[in-house]
Parts: sequence; C-alpha cells; structure tokens
Amino acid sequence: MPVLNFGINKIILVRTWNVHQNSDLATLTLCSSPTGTLCILSSEMHFGWTSPSLPLLTSGAYKFRITSDEASWLAVILLAGTIVGALFTGCLADVLGRKKIILLTSVPLFAGWVLIGLADSVEELYAARFIAGLSSGISISMIPMYLGEIAEPEVRAAYSPLVLFSTFVWMPESPSFLLRKGRVEDARRTLETLRGKENADRELKRLEEAVREEIAAKPSVLELFRDQINRRAAVVAFGLRTVQQFCGTTAITFYCKTIFEQTSDFMSPNISTIVYFSLQLIIAFFASFLVDIFGRRPLLKISLYGTCSTLFLMSGFIYVKDRTDVDTSNYNVVLVLLLLLNVSSVSVGIRNIPLLMMGEMFSPSIKPIALCVGTILYSILASLSAKLFHVTSEILGMYVPFLIFAALSFLSVFFVVFYVPETKGKTLEDIQRELEGKRDECSKC
Repeated sequence: MPVLNFGINKIILVRTWNVHQNSDLATLTLCSSPTGTLCILSSEMHFGWTSPSLPLLTSGAYKFRITSDEASWLAVILLAGTIVGALFTGCLADVLGRKKIILLTSVPLFAGWVLIGLADSVEELYAARFIAGLSSGISISMIPMYLGEIAEPEVRAAYSPLVLFSTFVWMPESPSFLLRKGRVEDARRTLETLRGKENADRELKRLEEAVREEIAAKPSVLELFRDQINRRAAVVAFGLRTVQQFCGTTAITFYCKTIFEQTSDFMSPNISTIVYFSLQLIIAFFASFLVDIFGRRPLLKISLYGTCSTLFLMSGFIYVKDRTDVDTSNYNVVLVLLLLLNVSSVSVGIRNIPLLMMGEMFSPSIKPIALCVGTILYSILASLSAKLFHVTSEILGMYVPFLIFAALSFLSVFFVVFYVPETKGKTLEDIQRELEGKRDECSKC
C-alpha cells in the first residue's frame, strides 16, 4: 500500500471535524475508537509472537526445546481460545454491554504474556496461548460492533488502531445497548456527547425505532440464515473472512521468520521480520484513511490483485530455488521484496476491511450473533490455513502452500467483484436496503 502524505491525513481529520461541527465532539469521537481498538493491536502481537519465537524454540536455543509438530500446534492453539472468547462475547454482549466487555480483554492479554514469560514447558505455553486467544475472540467480535454503533458513516472507517494515546475506560457505552436496557437518558447523553445536542434527538428517535423492531424480532442464530437480508449480509461478511485465509494472511504471519530463513544469506531473518511487521503497521495506519476516500470495493480488488500476483511469484521463486539446479543465491533479495510487496497488498485491504464490514452489515440485534459466528469461522479457517502451510511445507516443499494460496486468492477476486457491495458513507438502513435488492437513489455501489 502506498504511504499517503500528511495532506490526505489532514483531509480525513477535517472531514471528521466538519461532521461533528464541534472540536470537542470530534476529539472524543476520534479518541473513542482508537482507544477501544488498542486491544485488537495487542491481540495481533500474540499472533505475531510465533514468527520469531517458533524458530528459537525448535532450534534448542531457548531453555527448552519443542518439535516441529508441537510448534505447529503452538501456533494454532491461540485460535482455539479465540473461539471460546467469541462464544463468551456472543452470550454476554447484551448483558454486560460493549464497554465492559472491551475492558475485560486486558485481563487475558496481560495473563497471556506473563504466562509465556514464565513457561518452562510446551504445555505451559499451550495454556498461555489459549488464554491469550480469549482476548482475540472478544476483541475481534466486540470492537466492530462497538464502532458500528458509535461512529457515523462519513468517518466510520477512519476508526481503527491508529492513535494509542488514551485508555478506553473514559469512553462512552454504545447508545444502542443503553436503549436496549431502557436507559433512555443515558443514551441521550451519550448521543449528545458523540453527535452534539442539535443532532442527538433525531439520532435518538431513529435508534429507538430500530431497537423496538429488533427486540420484537428476538433474533437467534437461525435468523442469520432464515432472513433474506441477514443471509446476504452473512454471505458477504463471512465470505470476506474466508477470503482473508484464502490469501494465507494468518499462516504467513505465524511463519514469517521461517520463510525469511530462505533468504538468510542476503539479510538476517530477524531484521527481515522486523521490517516486515513494521511495514505492515505503517500501511495499516494509512489504509484506514484510504478506505473512506476510495471505498471498500476498490481497495479490496487492488489488495487481491497484488496478493495473488506476489503469492504466485513467491511460489515460483521458491520452486526454482529448492527444486532446480539454478543458483538463486545472488537473487534472494527478490524473495524479500516479494514478501514485502505481499504484506503491503494484504494490508491495503483484505487484512482490515473484512473486519470493518462485519460491523457494518448487520442490525444491532443480530450483530452479536453474527460477529460471534464470524469469529468462530475465522478461527477455524485460520487454524486450517496455518496447518496447511506447515504440513505441505514439510511434505511437499514451501512453494506448495504459496501456490495454493495464490490460486485461492485468484478465485476470491470474482467473489469481491460480483458479490461484495460498497458500504462507504452509507447508513445501516442504506446497506440493508441494498442487500434486499432496493437501490438507494442517492447511493452508488
């Protein structure tokens, strides 16, 4: 993803100020989402931990040694915890509220790191990774829900883990949750804080009507598939989460340093890994500004084109390196550059946009269930993706998983082109009308 200059960042910030028409309101709204999504960034650190740590553990350079198979399970057991965390969120989202659950993620996050540091056996590492996974399941399920309920369509995508300068404890509870609990005055005060007094009454009436309809509907898991709008939203949202794993995003994150060991005579795998994850962070920062400028669909297509191309090229290079007599030692820089181009392509769209759209597609009543199911699906697919990478690399060679991911990325382009709607700047009502097959005259996909 290209890095935008300060001028474009400034455009987004000015748009946010104009939407709220009050600098204090804009400041609070800009702060509420980054502070909430701090837990997602912290969870991502647990995903990235395997990249430098697994080679160290399997080489015997640490205080105990693990096998290659144990390393594979150590990578994916985090995702088992993610499933449990998602179930916890789905059951308690409308009981404890969005804010309290987000705050709870700090407990397993902290406990996970402490237990990893104290572990003296692979079994203790398994337990630590599982506990850390709980926070991932909670944050991945809850943050899109919270952002979708407090952020306005004009600036919704700019709210991602960007500015980690505060704590979430000062942020307001979701007004939709407050209305579901009958706390109308609390919801009004929250809306006045987020939208301004002049807009609060109008927004409150809209939310009250929506909440009444949702409570009357009494949604269940089956509603995801019985209701036409929910079914189409689920296909889009869950389809994009599937596409993420088709691109091998989690597998490459888990085994990044192992891949860079293929180019150790050009650059230290440690340095290459640091460059890789630093580039990912920088691009994710600027991508969150791009999404509300260019829209979701264009960035998803660009992301998949780049991901597919780089995966095919990496597969080809590794095949030539490992399976032919061609000396590629002088060209290992090519594989490094391809990996950096790959993470750039992934980060510009397919890494972040599916999670954003999960929070945009569903009504508040079905959203806890949908996000819970989506996180469980993501965790299962990510586990399969990581195990596929490990098994095929061990048996057939590292070029094989890259070739498989490249082919699946190519097929994913058709899903995005023909089925994924544009949600940029649209309200939930706009999006659901489009899913129902009714075009909003003022909206353009």
